[in-house]
Amino acid sequence: MDAAVIRTPFTELIGIEHPVVSAGMGGGLTGGELVGRVSEAGGLGVIGASFVPPEEVARMMARAREITTKPIGINLLLHAAEDRLDDVLSAEPAVLSTAWSRDDQDLEAIFAKAHERGITVMHMVPRVEDAVIAAEAGANVIVAQGNEGGGHIGEIATTVIVRQVVKAVAPIPVLTAGGFVDGAGLAAALALGADGILLGTRFLATEEAPVEAAYKRAIVASKGDDTIVTTIPDTLSGRDWPGAWVRVRRTRFIEAWLGREPELRRRRDAVWAMLEAAEESDPDYALIWIGQSAGLVDAILPAGEVVRQIAAEAEDILRSRLPALLSESS
Repeated sequence: MDAAVIRTPFTELIGIEHPVVSAGMGGGLTGGELVGRVSEAGGLGVIGASFVPPEEVARMMARAREITTKPIGINLLLHAAEDRLDDVLSAEPAVLSTAWSRDDQDLEAIFAKAHERGITVMHMVPRVEDAVIAAEAGANVIVAQGNEGGGHIGEIATTVIVRQVVKAVAPIPVLTAGGFVDGAGLAAALALGADGILLGTRFLATEEAPVEAAYKRAIVASKGDDTIVTTIPDTLSGRDWPGAWVRVRRTRFIEAWLGREPELRRRRDAVWAMLEAAEESDPDYALIWIGQSAGLVDAILPAGEVVRQIAAEAEDILRSRLPALLSESS
């Protein structure tokens, strides 16, 4: 029997083989090697352009395109980086991935700039109200992000927000993020009505991820119960993320500053220096952005293998396990 391939409205729209997307994490947490390998394996790799110099984004894109001719995305966090929009669009990604907009931003105008260049728009939301606004503004794909995810998140669990968004924006394709690492997660997402999954934590624990080895080991060692939802990283950075919390690993750094946010604001420069000094010598005194899905990651793998493994596992579940649960009624 020929191998099955999961086709969804999302894979058909983007022109990719597998409904698996690597999150466009900013601040240098994605790189051209990682993104290129994800796309070449049949998923969609997304470069995180926010908080990264334009010349570094250009280098990432160039490296990704050395690896693959398949679709690549670039992500912008709109509340902080709308001024980078024209530069990002000039790189001609297949997908403009956006998230965390302010209420006063004109999403319709932003999305129209991408559409004028033939670029697909994928917008991530933490609430169903935001999904409806993005859909009405012209987003081609909506990503419903659940609270289990790492980094900046909303307050609603993945299984709830994805069902809300799927119902609210149909027939626009919907991806879901937060808590997914494997084929079982992809199969579950499809059952919930999503057209694919977007993963951050799983792709940080890959050979190509541009993060320290200690960061990757922390993900593999996690049982999923060592994260905390807080505002400490934003208190430290001074950045205003509209409506967002942050999920990070509960390190000694986080423990040291819980409940001391006013003092942290006052001592930002000194604390940043302490963090940088501890990066090599004390990895537990750090900011480590991971989701609860770390509890399901048991190995550091090549990014392409992660994509192929997720797709194969999901295909097997859909072909074998789920049909076997049905029986003819008497």
